[in-house]
Amino acid sequence: MFKQERLGILEGLLFAVGDEGVSLEQLEYVIDVNEVEVKSLILDLKDRYKQVCSGIDIIEVAGVYKMTTKKDHAIYLKRLIQNPNQRGLSNAALEVLAIVAYRQPITRHEIENIRGASSDNVLRKLLTFSLIEEAGRLEGPGRPILFRTTDDFLDYFGIKTLEELPELPFVSPDFNLEEEEDLFNFSEES
Repeated sequence: MFKQERLGILEGLLFAVGDEGVSLEQLEYVIDVNEVEVKSLILDLKDRYKQVCSGIDIIEVAGVYKMTTKKDHAIYLKRLIQNPNQRGLSNAALEVLAIVAYRQPITRHEIENIRGASSDNVLRKLLTFSLIEEAGRLEGPGRPILFRTTDDFLDYFGIKTLEELPELPFVSPDFNLEEEEDLFNFSEES
C-alpha cells in the first residue's frame, strides 16, 4: 500500500471517529503499520493541512487523535452557530433532542436503538449548538459517552427546568399497534 493511500485511510478514520478520537494502537492495527509509521502519517497529514491552508487540524488529547477545526477559524464557527433559531432544527435533531431530554443521561447507542437510525451527525450538530453536552462516560465495555441537555436547551425552548417538559403519553406494555390500525380499516361488510 502506498503512503498516499495510507494518508487517505488515516484521514477517513479520523473523520469517521469524530469527537471520540482514535488511539495510536487502534491506528496501528487498522492501517497495519507500526507506531513510528503512524506518527509519521499523522505529521504528514498535519503538514498537508498547513500547506493548503485547510480549516482542519489534527490534535492529540488524552492519548487519542482527533480531527478538529483550526483555532484561527473559531470566530467564523461562532457566527455559524451563534443563533440556532435562524436555521431551525431538523426533524431528526428534534427527535434526538427529545430522546436526550427525556432519557438523560443517555448514550449514542441507546439513542440509535430508540430511533432505529444513526445519530452521529445529529449529535455533533446538537453539541455544536450547545443544546446537549457530554455528561461523563458509562461504566462498562467501551465506556461510551453519556449525553444530557444544557442550559442553552432550556433557553432555546423557553423553559426554566426539565420538569416543565410536557409529560409523555403512557403506552401500555400490551399495546398492539396492529390491532389499533385495524380499527381504521373498514371492510365493505360493515
